[in-house]
Amino acid sequence: MKKILLLAATLCTIAAQAQIKMPAASPTQTITQDFGLGRLELTYSRPSIRGRQLFKENSELAPLGKVWRTGANAATKLKITDAIAIGGKSLDTGSYAIYTIPGKKEWTIIINKDSKNWGTQYAEQDDIFRFTVPAENRKESVENFTMQFANIKPESCELDLMWGNTAVAIPITTNVKDRIRASVEKALSADNVNPNAYYAAANFYYDMDKDLNKALPNAAKAAEANPKAYWILLLKAKIEKDLGDKASAKADAEKCASVAAEQKNDDYVRMAHELIQKL
Repeated sequence: MKKILLLAATLCTIAAQAQIKMPAASPTQTITQDFGLGRLELTYSRPSIRGRQLFKENSELAPLGKVWRTGANAATKLKITDAIAIGGKSLDTGSYAIYTIPGKKEWTIIINKDSKNWGTQYAEQDDIFRFTVPAENRKESVENFTMQFANIKPESCELDLMWGNTAVAIPITTNVKDRIRASVEKALSADNVNPNAYYAAANFYYDMDKDLNKALPNAAKAAEANPKAYWILLLKAKIEKDLGDKASAKADAEKCASVAAEQKNDDYVRMAHELIQKL
């Protein structure tokens, strides 16, 4: 009986120990970024240096010239929902693993199709493509391996990797302008054009396509359909300013400030006045 009780107590102790939760040595982080007409999702683990050497010949962490899982634990995974180009190479929607080969002056970036790999598992035959990016030395040291999306623009961004005094930036691009242009032209060619389409078209031609001569008539139609829309008046004033029509730009900016003040939007009042000062 005593042996049975002792065994039961031992099993309870083991079970209790198994339920103890500790902080992860290399915590996982997932970051998402809206980009173009889709979304980028990155999942990776963040090891810390803890006084060890990294990015050196035969260093304990990420030695030079050897394939690195780009983090710790599971392979770093990139999921994309709309086609992109990374490092100048086309990549369709799906989930991919990112491996790297650190170098002194440049890194090799590897896009691998097996995003379910764990640890140091890696098969070169599963590589989709490779490319190189410059490596930069920085004065400030980063203790935890860090990845982040930066310099976000409508059709480009960067995936930054930072650890210790080393940083690399992976260029990512997408082509959405052609698709948006086709969508805009289709909306404007409808038998009954939705007034909101004029504002969207004006925004596209002004911001992305840089075609002021197409932006202005669409902004005018949008303002005519919604004369109390101070944001449309400000856009129209910006276009007129860039076209060199200072008188019209001033008139529309003043209308914007007046309507915005009525609707208690101080930000647009300020922006309208700032535009007038630049004329």
